[in-house]
Amino acid sequence: MRHHGEPAAPASSATPQPVPVSGNVPQPPAGGDWQTLSRLLPYLWQYKWRVVIALSLMVGAKLANVSVPLLLKELVDAMSLKPGDPQAVLVVPVALLVGYGALRLLTSAFTELRELVFAKATQGASRSIALQTFEHLHALSLRFHLARQTGGMTRDIERGVRGIESLISYSLYSIIPTLIEVGLVLTILAVKFDAWFAGITLLALALYIFFTVRITEWRTQFRKQA
Repeated sequence: MRHHGEPAAPASSATPQPVPVSGNVPQPPAGGDWQTLSRLLPYLWQYKWRVVIALSLMVGAKLANVSVPLLLKELVDAMSLKPGDPQAVLVVPVALLVGYGALRLLTSAFTELRELVFAKATQGASRSIALQTFEHLHALSLRFHLARQTGGMTRDIERGVRGIESLISYSLYSIIPTLIEVGLVLTILAVKFDAWFAGITLLALALYIFFTVRITEWRTQFRKQA
């Protein structure tokens, strides 16, 4: 009990004060996904031959994919046969049909081979980054480990590794293949039809990308608040 007039003891703060940490804790880059990718490049470049082969397979898959409708057009045109031309009936459509099936098969085969070749590069880069972060964490001072739940940071490291794998996968399997395919399609439109077709398509894509990015950024602020 406290006597009347005795000064009250200072209440202990419910929230612990921040403890200075010896060593620099890695901070997330402020430049967004592109700066993050640029920091990941040295880890991926350790597997440069796998990266080059994966990119070559990706280009081959997109070339085969873009060639499918062109060959299908030739196949449909070849079905307009003249009467009494058995050679055209047997040779041309069958050859085009085999080529059409081969292109569809190559599209799937190149895609699967790309994932097979690049899997080791993705897992190796993620492992190197996770190991470097884990070693940095254990190199910090004892005061840091006593003041913080160090074991809980392993979950953060695991989430960070999954985020890195997702970023690499989206970049290699979604963004870069889409850019390659858009370039191939625009080239076909400009060569086969007219440059105006390619220009209109490019303008529509630019407006779509601008609208999507702005709406996504506008929506993200509400998710952060929640």
